[in-house]
Amino acid sequence: MLGVDSGGSGVRFALRRAEPGSMAEVVTSKEPVRTGPAGIDAKHLLDQLFPAVEELTVRTGADRITAVAVGAAGMATLGDGLRAGLPGALSRALGVRRLALAADAVTAYAGALGLRAGVVVAAGTGMIALGTDLTTWRRADGWGHLLGDCGSGAWIGRAGLEAALRCHDGRPGGSAALLARLKAVFGAPAELPALLYPRGDRPAVLASFAPEVAGCAGADPVAAAILRDAAGHIAQTAAAACPPGTDGAPHLALTGGLFKVGDPLLVPLREELARRLPQARTVEAAGDPLEGCLLIAASLAEGDLRLPRESQMLWSTIE
Repeated sequence: MLGVDSGGSGVRFALRRAEPGSMAEVVTSKEPVRTGPAGIDAKHLLDQLFPAVEELTVRTGADRITAVAVGAAGMATLGDGLRAGLPGALSRALGVRRLALAADAVTAYAGALGLRAGVVVAAGTGMIALGTDLTTWRRADGWGHLLGDCGSGAWIGRAGLEAALRCHDGRPGGSAALLARLKAVFGAPAELPALLYPRGDRPAVLASFAPEVAGCAGADPVAAAILRDAAGHIAQTAAAACPPGTDGAPHLALTGGLFKVGDPLLVPLREELARRLPQARTVEAAGDPLEGCLLIAASLAEGDLRLPRESQMLWSTIE
């Protein structure tokens, strides 16, 4: 089975033999797949995929690939080119008949919770929650740093920088501790707009300040309040995506780099989740989105893919 995890920082390819206990071999490309007027560039993905498969088949000794699952950022709105171009190309070149194309939130869900009902919060630079009762998907947020992603790394970083600039101006609500960190990380406050606004990776730059907010939270009430507010937003989003009517306590998992900031965020988040989703059972995420791709591919190969098929979320050549 071949799993492909395509994101903003590059692409990971993993091949795992079907035998129980087999370990996956992984090849990483640091070149993100291009996106153009027609959406995600299928040819650019294939130009990276075929050399990666050649290397992976040598490493694993696999003689054929039974199923492929591709998870990609932007699949929901930009995936038409992949749906049109990948099935024929993979069939001709690799003999693959079973292909799944999924939004990156779906592969994050599958990696974290597998094929069971529940809700997953994926938080890093951005933030989205995805839930399912195995009949349909429920999505909340994931609207980007200008329109949403409330509680995300970019949201926390922006709030921390705003508090720093309030202190710089002498306005209420400012934080001297965060102002000191702004100066250490970015330099003079007056230079920050010119540094930030023209950049195409603005959300990532904002998110890079989130660990600074977490680092100040133990001694600075403004930073601590930002993280409490973020926890409230994350819990609200999780509750919105949680599928109603599931039997027993729905499983809930947190995944993504934001949660590595640790207790300054996780302690208030646990409190908010207990208040807003008292029926949910919080569990550790079993794996990452690449593991989710491999699980989807294996389930597709076995004819046991129980996650809901919706063209913008999870599409396959086998119904």
